[in-house]
Amino acid sequence: MKVLVVGSGGREHALCWKLAQSPLLTKLWCAPGNAGIADSAECVAIAAEAVEDLVAFARANAVDLVVIGPEAPLVAGLADRCREVGIKVFGPSAAAAELEGSKGFMKDVVAKAGIPTAWYGRFRDSDSAKAFIRAKGAPIVVKTDGLAAGKGVVVAMTQAEALDAVDAMMGDKVFGAAGDELVIEEFLEGEECSFFALCDGRTALPLAAAQDHKRVGDGDTGPNTGGMGAYSPTPVVTPKVEAAIIDTCIRPLIATMAELGRPYSGVLFAGIMVTAAGPKLLEYNVRFGDPECQVLMARLESDLLPVLLAGAEGRLDQISLSWRDAVALVVVMAANGYPGTYQKGSVIGGLKAAGAIEGVTVLHAGTALKDGQVIATGGRVLGVTAIGADVAEARERAYRAVDALDWPGGFCRRDIAWRALAR
Repeated sequence: MKVLVVGSGGREHALCWKLAQSPLLTKLWCAPGNAGIADSAECVAIAAEAVEDLVAFARANAVDLVVIGPEAPLVAGLADRCREVGIKVFGPSAAAAELEGSKGFMKDVVAKAGIPTAWYGRFRDSDSAKAFIRAKGAPIVVKTDGLAAGKGVVVAMTQAEALDAVDAMMGDKVFGAAGDELVIEEFLEGEECSFFALCDGRTALPLAAAQDHKRVGDGDTGPNTGGMGAYSPTPVVTPKVEAAIIDTCIRPLIATMAELGRPYSGVLFAGIMVTAAGPKLLEYNVRFGDPECQVLMARLESDLLPVLLAGAEGRLDQISLSWRDAVALVVVMAANGYPGTYQKGSVIGGLKAAGAIEGVTVLHAGTALKDGQVIATGGRVLGVTAIGADVAEARERAYRAVDALDWPGGFCRRDIAWRALAR
């Protein structure tokens, strides 16, 4: 099979690394890819949002399956265009991808499906948004309705912080048009996790849970980021909690989306808060998480290619998955200054030494090759991924690999999986 992966981040490197292991694969491309992905796939200089160029490339090269990594091309309708010209594709339609493209739409669907979640309000002017905040009090959560690369969420512990978030998102447009509408919702107490399922419009095939670390600093301090590390499995998702997530947050969503004429096909990422009253939905994303994808691919024993093909062809009811009896953990190396203004162009050394450590794979996110050297081009740059018999071993290996890197221009959190170790 010939496969095209769309995207350039750590998630796409994880997918390419896993797909490259398939005996069914004859050719793998990634558009646009990065310096690390080039080891697993041929990188093609087409942007992930260039829908028509990607479709033309897939047709010209007789691609058998397109796998779409990021949310932006899904919201832009890349999966629809592939299906229109008869190319098999793993990823939801634009109508289904609105689950991530509009948080307001997502909350309305969740309400219709009876899925346990936070109360919420939708607002298109700052005065009514602020009145709602004053009426409800803090802590409270303020979100942009539109896509903001995982950063358009403020968990406000004070009323003043929430009101400032409204001004920043709606007034100062710090996230552009994504802040034209806001969703303001209840602050849920508990422990957060990410749960993933593959869907084909009718069937939901559960993958696994992971726990992400959103804040930039140790001890969950500082601003939210796209994710500074993750591990899987996570102790908070017991078999009982997993069954409740599938029964209350996954299957009702698939049924409701089908009823709405927007059947959901692709990977469904449910952000979950495990509360004292059971799991409650925070939000859906329409793609693999980054960095959660890295740990899921490290743990997945099954060949990924036939699984994604079954998702594209509506045959997930025929698929079963096998997982490694191990823990996977990823430490994200980010450029100094991230998530604020960060430096680009610094040279990264020690990649071979880091990757030589037992159980370690260094997955690239924001990298490029320049004059034979790997340089940092993004905010989150590397995902140092390790597998071990338990959390302690996986973490020890990952940080040993981090220390083998020669990159003064980068930093990481030093406490990934602290909750699991505290248990």
